[in-house]
Parts: sequence; structure tokens; C-alpha cells
Amino acid sequence: MDFTLHARIRDGDPEAFRALFTALAQLVYRHAVRTTGDRSAAEDVVSLTFLEAWRLRSKLRDEADSPRPWLMGIATNVLRNRARAARRYDRAVLRLPAAPVVPDFADELVGRLADAEQLAAAHLALGRLRRAEREVFTLVVWSGLGYAEAAEALGVPVGTVRSRLSRARDRLRDLAAQEPARGAEPASGGGQVRGDRAAAVRPTKRWNR
Repeated sequence: MDFTLHARIRDGDPEAFRALFTALAQLVYRHAVRTTGDRSAAEDVVSLTFLEAWRLRSKLRDEADSPRPWLMGIATNVLRNRARAARRYDRAVLRLPAAPVVPDFADELVGRLADAEQLAAAHLALGRLRRAEREVFTLVVWSGLGYAEAAEALGVPVGTVRSRLSRARDRLRDLAAQEPARGAEPASGGGQVRGDRAAAVRPTKRWNR
């Protein structure tokens, strides 16, 4: 995007901001769905990210070649806040009396979908990384940001991005090696991590609002 569009966004031009949304909403959505493991939550993250981007539009600098690092930095903060709120909610729920369990057949059917199972498995694996490593991995490997873009989004040096990504890859490889093989015959691939991705999942539904 050119600097003229940046200036229009800073000035509160709705058409310019709509162009930003059109260009990058799916990037934010894919990043959020892989980070949360929940498509509905990812849609909320997209909405909150762009609401916050509108509020912080004056911070979009002209010297930035692309608004991607700025926007993904906002998305990362939204995801952090959401995770903190979820932890507080879980602690509050634990203090409540136990409720009777009612079978949810809709969830059972959805759970049988292969893509949902893969998404849950990937989310579980990422959940075993440190937050800093998980953020770098999802930004660089899954969302396609360069090292410099991820560094700008997270507010850390490029070298820190490289080292965190290296640790994340090593940790995911170790987890994959520890994963017991499924089925009657042992797996020949040595786990779920192949190349730079850990059971990489692409959501079947796209953000198309």
C-alpha cells in the first residue's frame, strides 16, 4: 500500500480503511483461527483487531512499507488479551457448582470432521510452546510474515524472532517424536512435524464478510 493510503487511513477515511480490511482481514482470520483453534473466536478476533486498528490509526507510520506488521501486532495483543480473559473465566467457572452434563450432538458431529480434528491437534501442540515462541511461529510459519515484519509486529529485534522460531521448531519436533504412532503399524514419518510446519491446518471457511 502506498503512503497516500496510509495518510488517508490516519485521517479517518472510511474507504481507505475498507481497503485495508479487504486486503488483510483474511490474513488476520487465518492467524487467529490457528492460534485459538476456534473459528468463531477467530471471527471475534478479526472484529476486535480492526476496531482497535481504527482507534490506533494515527500510529500507522508512512515509513512502513506495508501495514501488515502494524496490524498483526494489534492482532497479537488482541489474542493476548483474549487468552488472559479466558483464563480468568476458567478460574471463575471452577468456583461454580458442577452442572449436569447434557450431550451436545451437534458438537459430536462437528468433531468428526477431519479438518476440525487437525485444527484441534495443531492448537494442542502449539499450546505446549512458550507464548513468545508460539507467537513467532504462528506469525512467520503460518501467517507468512518475514522476520523483519514479525519483529516489528512483536516489538522485538529480528535476532530474537530467529532464535524464538528456532526454539519453537525444535520443541515441536521433540513433541512429534514423542507422539505415539496411531494404528496397527508404526508410522514411518517420525511424527506430525514436517519441514517448518506442525500439522499445518488451513481452515476450510474463509473470512468473507
